[in-house]
Amino acid sequence: MARGTTTMEVRADGVAVITISNPPVNALSLDVIASLQSNYAEALSRNDIKAIVLTGAKGRFCGGFDIAAFGNKPKNEKPGSMSIDFLTDVVEDAHKPSVAAIDGIALGGGLEVAMVCHARISTPSAQLGLPELQLGIIPGMGGTQRLPRLVGLPKALEMMLMSKTIKGTGAQESGLVDAVTSANELVNAACSWALEIVEKKKPWFRSLHRTDKLPDLAEVKDVLKFARVQAKMKAANVQHPIVCIDVIEEGIVSGPRAGLMKEALSGKMLEQSETSKSLRHFFFAQRATSKIPNITNMGLTARKIKKAAIIGGGLMGSGIATILILNNFNVVLKEVNEQFLSAGINRIKANLQSFVKKGQLTVEDYKKKLSLLCGVLDYEQFRDTDVVIEAVIEDMFLKQQIFSDLEKYCHHNCIFATNTSTIDLNIIGQKTASQDRIVGAHFFSPAHVMPLLEIVCTHHTSSQVIVDLLDLAKKIQKTPIVVGNCTGFAVNRMFFPYAQAACFLVDHGLDVYHTDRVITQFGMPMGPFRLADLVGFGVAIATRKQYYQSYPERCYRSMLLQILVEDNRTGESSRKGFYVYDDKRKASRDPDLGKYIEKSRNMAGVMQDPKLMKLTDNDIVEMIFFPVVNEACRVLDEGIALKASDLDVASIMGMGFPSYRSNSFCSVSLSLSLLSMSILTDIILNLPWNCYFTSGVE
Repeated sequence: MARGTTTMEVRADGVAVITISNPPVNALSLDVIASLQSNYAEALSRNDIKAIVLTGAKGRFCGGFDIAAFGNKPKNEKPGSMSIDFLTDVVEDAHKPSVAAIDGIALGGGLEVAMVCHARISTPSAQLGLPELQLGIIPGMGGTQRLPRLVGLPKALEMMLMSKTIKGTGAQESGLVDAVTSANELVNAACSWALEIVEKKKPWFRSLHRTDKLPDLAEVKDVLKFARVQAKMKAANVQHPIVCIDVIEEGIVSGPRAGLMKEALSGKMLEQSETSKSLRHFFFAQRATSKIPNITNMGLTARKIKKAAIIGGGLMGSGIATILILNNFNVVLKEVNEQFLSAGINRIKANLQSFVKKGQLTVEDYKKKLSLLCGVLDYEQFRDTDVVIEAVIEDMFLKQQIFSDLEKYCHHNCIFATNTSTIDLNIIGQKTASQDRIVGAHFFSPAHVMPLLEIVCTHHTSSQVIVDLLDLAKKIQKTPIVVGNCTGFAVNRMFFPYAQAACFLVDHGLDVYHTDRVITQFGMPMGPFRLADLVGFGVAIATRKQYYQSYPERCYRSMLLQILVEDNRTGESSRKGFYVYDDKRKASRDPDLGKYIEKSRNMAGVMQDPKLMKLTDNDIVEMIFFPVVNEACRVLDEGIALKASDLDVASIMGMGFPSYRSNSFCSVSLSLSLLSMSILTDIILNLPWNCYFTSGVE
């Protein structure tokens, strides 16, 4: 079955309008490319055609190369057959001009095809960019060569290395597009421009051969040297950003033709890399999280949520309120007294002001968003709310009381959601008669920044409520995963052994700071001990108790946290935890930490293990993630998670697991040396070894 096509219509004025059609984003599948080549061959051979306009169907120019087709490319494909033989030698060097008419999106290969054209006309709101590096590859259809020549080297590096898109108006300012017009006039304007090129009233530019925006060679070297330093600082474990810079340099130093060939060869190599396979896996996994069997395929329509209520204005509650009002929901924030309410509102104001400082909101936008917020001390304004999200402290009895009260004030279709991270939802809703509308809406801190929303269902939660929350997640730009009800749910349940394994290793002789450094070098945003400081020991101890009760047979009971708390070291908030913190909350090593570790070892009755002194960094990574992998196996086996790829997404977006390793999160490679060790037998699961290797791969 064909995946997309192009059509060609020849207008009375002699312009052939070629339209890409491959819903939903008009991706460049192999079928689309074959059809495009056929259309161009005909258009260039016909005497009644003077010029060509390339556009996309239904308001979208082209969303790029079809990622699903990566594995279907001909194995003996000639390098550069698309970028050189067709786009450069046929389209760009043709005796008839092409003009791209861009609406909606021109991303990746879509923008690369547009840049081959001799002019580009765009709508003001169209999004243009080369985001290929998000998939572990580089632009492979001439983008590395043409973008620097159109917008200048610094802007091109920013767009490619940071996967930044720009709108049509910004694209015109930078030189990426030649004119901006309305969607209604777009094709006509592009046709007129094409005819003016034929009539020599407009310049006939071949992007590949422009040099007016390139600096001299010495400056090029300096700019690229700085870009390499920045790329290595931001992504030390991956190679594709450096490869992209090398390819750009090749084209400037050795000529664009050489650059195109290096781009083709390097691109083919990167497509086969584990990094790219992992990032492509993550791309598809993200899009699959909202497909829930027997729920989203049953024809249910999401109910419209106009007004939301948040109970609790602490860090989580204020963050949830922020993301809702940022996306234009009316929000009621409830607290127990004026002091707490004022503090909650001030947190929301500070969150919004941070967006103003970054240029993501204007002062006028800030005022409009803030006007959507209403602070209250009772439930009277809850009567017309469509969803209530409880975000108070992890106190089971308090939560039970809140949900019991909600039934008295909210209408019968109002969704009752809790942001609890560990407490059983059945217990929370025990005293209500509304079990079917109780659901977990577990945000991750800070809620207005972190991209994941864990939707937790009990056996009673209705399908309609799940569909409603999936729709809400989409509207507030969160990636949802739907999970079952248990202590810790999916994400925290998977990762509770993460800190426990780290404490186990430290109790037996490993250094706290070396452990954190190894884990960050692996790709985590911070190590387990720095993370504990950030979260706070109070939260860590409270949640640890829940895991001790639910999973006693595989918990390691280190006394280290408790000992630190007893000496008023509670983490970053107290300026002391595993690290010490200055006025700007910069973390530093604490030479006094050793005495607490020694006391913890003595209380646990353990000795430093000489074998640990011989562990490689890779061994440490495996030993800390090994129990996490085991718990992921259990989560899948128990049906808490629907599919392994959901756990990959959750680990990346909820815990910061490196996405370039996501193709095998749940199958972290285990060395043979680890298999012979018995050091973690207290906290690992006695399952067949193949479980450890396959649970993250579908």
